[in-house]
This record gives sequence, C-alpha cells and structure tokens, in this order.
Amino acid sequence: MAISGYKLMWMMVMFDLPTATAEERKRYSDFRNILLNNGFKMSQYSVYFRFCGERECCNKYVRMVKENAPPEGDISILFFTDKQFGQIINIIKRRFERMPGVPEQLVLF
Repeated sequence: MAISGYKLMWMMVMFDLPTATAEERKRYSDFRNILLNNGFKMSQYSVYFRFCGERECCNKYVRMVKENAPPEGDISILFFTDKQFGQIINIIKRRFERMPGVPEQLVLF
C-alpha cells in the first residue's frame, strides 16, 4: 500500500554563510560537503533538498545540520510534503521544469 503524498516529507536547507576569508570559505565548503554526504542534492547555490520519507526521519538531519552549522551565518530548514514539493516549478533557461519525484528505494537482501 502506498503512503499518502501528504505524509511523505522533503527537507530543504538554505544557508547564507560568510566567505570573505580562506577559513570562512573552508567552513562553507565543509558544510556543503556534509550535506552532500548525507544525501542532499543541490537545487541552487546554498539551497539543498533531501527526501526524508516520514516526518520523524527528518529529525536526524535537523540534528546533523545543527551540529555542523558554522559559527557565523544563517541557516534555514524548511519542510514540504511530497504533494507540495511536487508542485514546485523551476524555470531554467526559460523552460519550466518540475522537481524530481520520490527517489526509488534500493532493497538489499
């Protein structure tokens, strides 16, 4: 039985971190790599998203972002149901594109 698109969740992390010094650029890069290593995909510069499944699964990623947040800058975390996320429209080079669907799950036995 399929789970409702109103119960499946996506998480979006947006951040504005300072990059004036070499140390700040390293923190920015490290934070970005942590997101990528945890399954986030880049939507735009400093905007990353991840499919989490059920809402409770988002909590571990919120903790991960909090624990790895650089000491300076701003980070926002937004949550969208799968239904809402599917309605996002991107205009890329004057062409309308929908956000990707729910990723297929790989099952290992």
